[in-house]
Amino acid sequence: MATEAAPARPAVPTRLVYFDDMWALRSAATVLAVHQEGGRVAVVLDATVFHPQGGGQPADTGAISGAGARFLVEDVRAKDGVVFHYGRFEGAGEGCGHGFKEGESVSLEVDEERRSLNSRLHSAGHLLDICVHNVGLFQLEPGKGYHFPDGPFVEYKGVIPPDQIQDKKNEMEREANKLISEGAKVLASVFPYEEAAKLCGGSLPSYISKDSNPRVIKFGEYPGGPCGGTHVADVSAINSLKVTNIRVKKGLTKVSYSISP
Repeated sequence: MATEAAPARPAVPTRLVYFDDMWALRSAATVLAVHQEGGRVAVVLDATVFHPQGGGQPADTGAISGAGARFLVEDVRAKDGVVFHYGRFEGAGEGCGHGFKEGESVSLEVDEERRSLNSRLHSAGHLLDICVHNVGLFQLEPGKGYHFPDGPFVEYKGVIPPDQIQDKKNEMEREANKLISEGAKVLASVFPYEEAAKLCGGSLPSYISKDSNPRVIKFGEYPGGPCGGTHVADVSAINSLKVTNIRVKKGLTKVSYSISP
């Protein structure tokens, strides 16, 4: 089914299908390698529609199917530009010899329900960035985001005065649901660095190389933000957002949120 030792890592980065089409759930690819890694089976392809865990967003799950095998994708990770799909072959261990061969063409299918939830949660986090600005909290600078279902939040550099926290919590929630009710198209594209900086309000985070072509997510006419994740097609698809808590500690403001089913 799979070799015991991992072969040399493919030199060519995996093409990310969802970079061009965030709402794609199916795609085709060619198998580059299948190997054991840390007790798990890893499948490497030349291209993938699966979003690997990263940027605060969980990994997609789903299945990869070939002529004689079906691989259940349980986790996806990216390392040095190469995407590894971890999981198991259906029927493995039954002596049937299920597996993929290098060079084989396969079809990929992402779990739609999980992708939809991940995208809505991620978009809600970006929407909070807009709301923070709209309610006058210009001192807050977006930092770490965690967009998992078990307690999503966005952490900002800067603080809200204690006597303003409750009022700003209510204002942010009202603003978020106002924007959701109005709706706005969500666009994603890769741009040269200077153009990307303009779309993001004039600057980009220092961790983004000036030699790169950043991918920018833009909600309607609001300034965009660099992001490698998946999002809803329209802000209205978030449905509703609740700001569940705001915590200020050590110069940071953590805004926790939830979305409706």
